[in-house]
Amino acid sequence: MSVRVVVADDQSAIRTGLAMILDSAPDIDVVGEAADGLAAVAMARRLAPDIVLMDIRMPGIDGIEATRRLVADAVCDVLVLTTFDLDDYVDSALAAGAAGFLLKSVSAPALLDAVRAVARGDGVLAPEITRRVLSRLAAPVRAAAPPPGLADLTPRERDVLTCLGRGLSNAEIAAELVITEATTKTHVSRVLTKLGLRSRVQAAIAAQEAGLTG
Repeated sequence: MSVRVVVADDQSAIRTGLAMILDSAPDIDVVGEAADGLAAVAMARRLAPDIVLMDIRMPGIDGIEATRRLVADAVCDVLVLTTFDLDDYVDSALAAGAAGFLLKSVSAPALLDAVRAVARGDGVLAPEITRRVLSRLAAPVRAAAPPPGLADLTPRERDVLTCLGRGLSNAEIAAELVITEATTKTHVSRVLTKLGLRSRVQAAIAAQEAGLTG
């Protein structure tokens, strides 16, 4: 079954290029293209894609607000793809619930792998972004306070959260905990609900902040 994607970018040449890359993969199908945030939200609500590949700087509402609306209503996953890797953009995108953050300098194979990873329920961060996020988490000014709801997790859910904090994929978590990937996805979903989080990336950051790294 193909991964259904909507591409949202205000530059038509970039939209066309991204669509060509995605459509070149037999397991990915571009079902729509949007030129602004409002159009992206409306199109995603209408077409129910698996993923919206979202630019940040767009007219109308930007990609951050569009991401927030789509994730809040559980319409689909959002993979942010932007030219700008400013910390404010990264933090805002992740806070909005984006499942991943990539730079437009990403290679075509890496982009396809990222789309597939998000479709599997995994999170994706550009290597440049990952280093900076981890650096900020390691800074002494970051308080290691447990996230609200941590005490409500079952032992197994806490194990899953710890694995998320280590950056493991669903397949890796399943192998380490000797459970199925379907069970892993269920546990991840319950962890997000109990902690009031919108994405596994947010859960990974929460685990890191609380010192749950295994």
